[in-house]
Amino acid sequence: MIVDTHAYCFRPPDHPAGHATGKAHLATWQWGYAVHHQPAIRTRDHATMHGPDRALLAPTPEDPWNRANRDFHVDHVTRRLVWTVDGEEYTKHYLPPNTIEFTPGMLIAEMDYAGIDWALNHVDMSLDRDNDFFAECVRAYPNRLRSMASIDEWRISVEPDAVIREVTDAINVKGLDAIKIMPEYAYKMSSDRTFDGPTWRPFWDAVTTLGVPIFFSLGATPGISDARAGFLNELATLKRLSSRYPDTKVSVTHGFPWRAFLNADRTGFDLPPEMWEPFKDSGIHMEVSFPIRIGDLFDYPYRECWPVLEAMVEHIGAHRLMWGTDMPFQNRFCTYRQSRDYIENYAPAFLSAGQIAAIMGGTAARFLNLPKG
Repeated sequence: MIVDTHAYCFRPPDHPAGHATGKAHLATWQWGYAVHHQPAIRTRDHATMHGPDRALLAPTPEDPWNRANRDFHVDHVTRRLVWTVDGEEYTKHYLPPNTIEFTPGMLIAEMDYAGIDWALNHVDMSLDRDNDFFAECVRAYPNRLRSMASIDEWRISVEPDAVIREVTDAINVKGLDAIKIMPEYAYKMSSDRTFDGPTWRPFWDAVTTLGVPIFFSLGATPGISDARAGFLNELATLKRLSSRYPDTKVSVTHGFPWRAFLNADRTGFDLPPEMWEPFKDSGIHMEVSFPIRIGDLFDYPYRECWPVLEAMVEHIGAHRLMWGTDMPFQNRFCTYRQSRDYIENYAPAFLSAGQIAAIMGGTAARFLNLPKG
C-alpha cells in the first residue's frame, strides 16, 4: 500500500474558501508568496528580482503580513498569482505552473497515474480553511482520501472552548480524521510564544480525547533567531507535550527544515547529534519529504539526501517515518511518480524492502488506521 501523508485540496486564492471574503483569503496568499524562498520573477523579461526590487514585494516591520496595496491578484489567463507594482508585473513559482486550485478529482487523477492508494489532505489557512469542504472531498473519494481538520491556532489561548467545539464538530460530526497544528500562526497573530503553555492546556486536554492523530508543522520558537536551534526547541516542546498525552499519536510534517541543516558549501547536510534527541524514548513520527524543501538546490534523484534518509531510519526508525510529498507544490521540482522513485528505486542500496514498505505506506496505514486491502 502506498500512502501519501501530505497532499492538498483547495479552491482558488480569490475564492472565500472559509475566509470572510475572497479578498481576505487572497491576503493570506500575498503574505505566503512574499515570505516564500522561491525567487520573485519579473514577467516582462523573466529576470530574477534581487535587492530593492525584491523588497517591493516583501513584508516590512510596519506591515509584517504584507497587506499593503501591491495589486496582488490571480491572473486567470496564465493561472498564476502576480503582483503589479509601478507598472511592472511579478510572480513566483510557489504554486507550480497552471495551478491556482487543486480539486479532489485532480488529486485522484495524479494519484492514479503515480500508483498511490491513499492520500491525507493537509490544511493551511492560506489554502482553504473550510472543514465542510474537506469533508466533501473525503465523501467524494472515501476509499482514497482522508483529511485533517483546520483550526485557528491564534484563538486557542483566548477562545479555547470555542475552538474545542469547532474541532470536536470537525472530527465527530463532519468525520475528519486528524488535527493539524501550525504554531507559527499563533505566534504571528497572538501573544503566544509556545504551543504548550498554560493557556493551551484546556485545548490539549480536550482534543487528545478525540482519538485522532495530531500533525505539527513546526518552525522556530519566537526569540530564537537561529532557525536550526529554534526548530530543535520546538521539537523539545513537542516531546514534552507528547509525553503528557502518551496515547495520542503525533507526527512532524515535512521532516526537518532541511535548508537550515545544509553544510557550509551547500553540497550536503550537517547532522548534529542533538537533532535526534527528541525522538529518543518518544513516539513522535516524522514525514520523509525532501523534494519540496530542497528540490531547487539538488537534482533528482536527490543523492545528497540519501545519507540523511539513512540517518533518519537509524535514529527514528522506519516504523515512525511516513512518506509525504506536499502535492501539488512538489510539482515545482519533480513529478509525482519521481517523488516515489527517488526512495523506491534508488534508496534500496541502504534500505531494506521492509523499511521501504514501512516508509511508503505501512507506517501511515497504521498511524491513520486505514482499512486493510
